Amino acid sequence: MTAAADWKRSTFTAADLKTMKFEPINYVVPQYLPEGVTLLIGRPKIGKSWLALDLAVACASDRFVLGELKPQHGDVLYLALEDGKRRLQRRLDKLLSPFANAWPKRLTLAQAGEWRRADQGGLAHVEAWCGLAAKPILVVIDTLARFRKPVSGKQQFYAADTEEIASLQQIAIKYGTAILVLHHDRKAEADDPFDTVSGTLGLTGAADTILILKRQPDGSVVFHARGRDIEESDTAVGFDKTTCRWTILGEASAVRRSAERQRVIAALTETRGPLSVREIMSEAKLTRNAADVLLGRMAKDGEIKRVGRGSYSLPGQIGQKERSDAEAAETPEQTADLSNLSDLSDRDLAPGGETVI
Repeated sequence: MTAAADWKRSTFTAADLKTMKFEPINYVVPQYLPEGVTLLIGRPKIGKSWLALDLAVACASDRFVLGELKPQHGDVLYLALEDGKRRLQRRLDKLLSPFANAWPKRLTLAQAGEWRRADQGGLAHVEAWCGLAAKPILVVIDTLARFRKPVSGKQQFYAADTEEIASLQQIAIKYGTAILVLHHDRKAEADDPFDTVSGTLGLTGAADTILILKRQPDGSVVFHARGRDIEESDTAVGFDKTTCRWTILGEASAVRRSAERQRVIAALTETRGPLSVREIMSEAKLTRNAADVLLGRMAKDGEIKRVGRGSYSLPGQIGQKERSDAEAAETPEQTADLSNLSDLSDRDLAPGGETVI
């Protein structure tokens, strides 16, 4: 076949496409991890390796992950390219014991220094494992920097990033497998957390899905998810230092609002009286706009009440104006009577009830 006619083998008409049948997209973890290449991004030591290893264990041993999400059960390849056997054993013991008598046989591990880089046979070995496994559903590469071909000064960084992801995508598509690649973010912040991924736009543009663990200024962690085959989401997650497992806490904005409300209530409870908006802003660590919106909603919901212009208290607390009105309502005679009663004691009363003078 001539080169001029060869293009016909690579094209199809829209009419043909209309009648084509395809298998549904394979989701290893519902809502978060479909087949294809997924980047898991986070700062060093934030806990992304714990999340990836917990996910690998969940798939290989048929248990839940992230709290109540049930992933697919199948064979997993975990390339721990920054860990040795000792650390892997310690981490698995943390994740599995004392509940697991046997560790999963469907989880295949490789330690640091024993898996070749992508261009030196490592990529071919990943594909070979997928071809041999009974049900290859997940490959974890921890981390991209330890797996990829080193970028030379003569090579375009964008092209190198795109090529790296594309080579993994070919394997993922061929076997219907999810390939999870761990990578770092850059130090510089951005309004969009997906703009903090270290590297060029070739990485994020070529990847099918991007997951980001991002610590917030208040210490909480948000799990950002964006991809071609998932709904974009921002989820609050918590890390249990005892079990070393991540858990979904809820939709990030709702959890954040709940935490802010708790700080407002704590501030009002501690002072036992009304606070101005400025005082609440300081105690609850809120901006002016956030404080105005939040206090208005809390007052509407009955959690707090407005006791004056720009002043709020808890429903059971007496405001300054209410306290002043109550004190003014007491007559001198009432005050005197109360004083006299408070001064009486049992030794001042005769048996008949008469006062002893």
